[in-house]
Amino acid sequence: MTTLRNSVNLIGRLGNDPEAKTYGDNKTRVRFSLATTEIRKDKEGERQEETQWHNVIAFGKTAEIAEKYLKKGKEIAVAGKITYSSWDDKDGNKKYMTEIIANEIQMLGAKK
Repeated sequence: MTTLRNSVNLIGRLGNDPEAKTYGDNKTRVRFSLATTEIRKDKEGERQEETQWHNVIAFGKTAEIAEKYLKKGKEIAVAGKITYSSWDDKDGNKKYMTEIIANEIQMLGAKK
């Protein structure tokens, strides 16, 4: 059995339609944003919502399916891993990005 040390599972809604690009030997990559919302009650019993935005990337067959079937607002489950990157912008400022590399995407909700 393989134990994954870097894994993430998210359920959320797409913030935009997947943006597809083809590279190399006709391989596909898609990017999209995913909003996850946590709902809780504060000390006064008032409902509080906190939304987090995630950058998601998918490759190959997963990317092709995402490009074909996913649309802004669609609820999905994503399983994958977290990656971190950094670079210096044109002014020499350090920039950081966190992305989710999706291994699996499952469509949720009612079929239209």
